[in-house]
Amino acid sequence: MRVHVEAGRLRSLRRAAGIAAAAAMSLYLLVKVIWIALEVAQGSAEWVLLNAVTVVMALAGIGLGLALAQPWGMRLPAWLVLPVGWIAGGFLVSMLPYMAVSSLLVPSVPEPAAESALPAWETVFIGVGFAGMAVALVVGLPLFLRERWPWAFTGRVGGNRASGRTRWILLPVAALAALWAYWAAGGTAGLDPAALSTWDANARLLTANSALGAVCAGWSLWALGRWGSPRTPMWLPMALGFVASGSLFSWGAWKSLWLLLPGTYQPAELRGVALIEHATAVAAGLAILVTLLGVYRRRRASSR
Repeated sequence: MRVHVEAGRLRSLRRAAGIAAAAAMSLYLLVKVIWIALEVAQGSAEWVLLNAVTVVMALAGIGLGLALAQPWGMRLPAWLVLPVGWIAGGFLVSMLPYMAVSSLLVPSVPEPAAESALPAWETVFIGVGFAGMAVALVVGLPLFLRERWPWAFTGRVGGNRASGRTRWILLPVAALAALWAYWAAGGTAGLDPAALSTWDANARLLTANSALGAVCAGWSLWALGRWGSPRTPMWLPMALGFVASGSLFSWGAWKSLWLLLPGTYQPAELRGVALIEHATAVAAGLAILVTLLGVYRRRRASSR
């Protein structure tokens, strides 16, 4: 009886988090639709394209929130719900450490000109949309995944290890973590000298957040490999690996898209360095996800 009551409470919490996620992302979607309308009038095709991509992503986020909240979400095929949850978690949940620390450490910098600043309501809608969706996913997504695929999140690691052939993934992940930590600490090798004026405390904090994500990704591989303790709770490396690999892939792919549209984005890195950096992140993120799925399949097969 107690188990059923607890399961009912967790289900109610998951549904509330899903509704909150969809509502928060609807605010972000509204701002993006308005921006597209304004940019179409001004004829800026590149920005229309980029904002159209974010509209599609926002719609997918709203759909994910509704799937977390509604019974039909449990019946969605894994090939549909897992990639959306993986990318959404990678984009948003991974940013929570940055959001928390930046609100305390990074001073607000006044805009150089009034016309360059966003209207207050847009800033609020974007902030609430991002932070609200991220917090809601922290609550709702793990509950959804645990209820849908319990073998991946219950018990301890035990003997269900990642294949030894996945050890190569640690090398690019460690390289990314070291590079981002170096830049966050103030290093400038590999950065574009012309863009160093934009390399402020906020940019370094964002880079430190990326380094933290890479460390979490590497640790999840380590914990699930033959080197980790068999007593590690299974949910910890699976959840961290899911979010961290999604972060590597999602942000790497998004920044690569910006690089492919000349004139719309000037990276702080040298362009060649940025291309290698983000391509490495995309490949590592995908490889870690494949590793997590392999561990899950072995765990499910051994429990039958």
